[in-house]
Amino acid sequence: MFPRFSDMLNYLFGTHWNLPVQTYGFFLALAFLVGATVLYYELKRKEKEGLLLPKQRKVLKSKPPSTSEILLGAIITFLLAWKVGGIVTDYPVFAANPQRYLTSASGNLLLGILAAAVIIVYEIIRQKKLKNTTAEYIDEIIHPADYTWNILIIAVVAALIGSKLFDIFDNFGDFLRNPVGSLLSFSGLTFYGGLIVTVITLLWYLKKIHLDWHYVIDAAAPAIMIGYAVGRLGCQFSGDGCWGIVNTMAKPGWLTWLPDWLWSFNYPHNVLNEGIPIADCGGRNCRVLAEPVFPTPLYESLVSFIWFGVLWLCRKKIKAPVVLFGIYMVLNGVERFFIEKIRVNNRFDFLGMNVTQAEIISFCLFVGGIFIIWRFSRKYRQNATGENQKTIV
Repeated sequence: MFPRFSDMLNYLFGTHWNLPVQTYGFFLALAFLVGATVLYYELKRKEKEGLLLPKQRKVLKSKPPSTSEILLGAIITFLLAWKVGGIVTDYPVFAANPQRYLTSASGNLLLGILAAAVIIVYEIIRQKKLKNTTAEYIDEIIHPADYTWNILIIAVVAALIGSKLFDIFDNFGDFLRNPVGSLLSFSGLTFYGGLIVTVITLLWYLKKIHLDWHYVIDAAAPAIMIGYAVGRLGCQFSGDGCWGIVNTMAKPGWLTWLPDWLWSFNYPHNVLNEGIPIADCGGRNCRVLAEPVFPTPLYESLVSFIWFGVLWLCRKKIKAPVVLFGIYMVLNGVERFFIEKIRVNNRFDFLGMNVTQAEIISFCLFVGGIFIIWRFSRKYRQNATGENQKTIV
């Protein structure tokens, strides 16, 4: 396994780089960027089809910055320069444990102060120059795809908050033992928690900007699916603990064509340092699982890529809005419900059943997806029938 992305590069190319980028974090960022790219082009397509319309707004040109804006910019600049400067000057310390360094009070104070001072002087000079100019409003056209960056930022923040909250619910005992460490940790991010909070937050945002959520949520369906597929690769390559149950069974005869690591895997050098010591290994990640397990992140990634293909192929054929998102919910619910049967997760009693949090949510997604497909397909047919009757009359 490759705790850091440079470990993967060194393994593939025989190099000796020491990059501070964590493998899981790299694939998580890549998942959001790939998903945002898919969403961007889907929003452009829906605008071209006339389903989403551009908007016009008036923008004040050459507006001088206010004192509060100058102070806010100076604070942000100070924080960035302080932390980035510390990363540059204390790179070995940062590379050894990026997460700990980013959440610590370490940084380059002098560089932070200098950068903030430069921004303040520059903004004050600009404020004085623009103060005597005449305020002028110009018309600005905003296309639906222009909101992609805003949607991405909101999705990232909401996903991190939601995934952490649901992980706390799922591991409440661990949270009570170390609440600060649990909140600051980048591990234990629950996908469904992130999905639920993100969808709710984005529906609120779309309503605020007056963008028709019916078509945006359909555009988001394939984006979320491929993002999930890419993100699960990060789980697999880093060995972050979302693996399956112990699998010491012999590979079935009809699966002999599969590589052994695709049937069972023991995650050497996993990022969690779980398992038994690896002989003749020196370093921070020198453990391997005592018994091989199902590589469930890889299974989920492969299935999700297939599901993305399904959504991508049928996205133009389905005319009823929100139905594509309903199909996404069904496909995701089916995949996750069955993968939970061989995946390591906390179980609890619910209505007499021994289930996981993800099993309950995936079942609800499946049922909810079926209902959405039925409800919005029926509504679309009714509207189409009404329009035809008006045309005949």
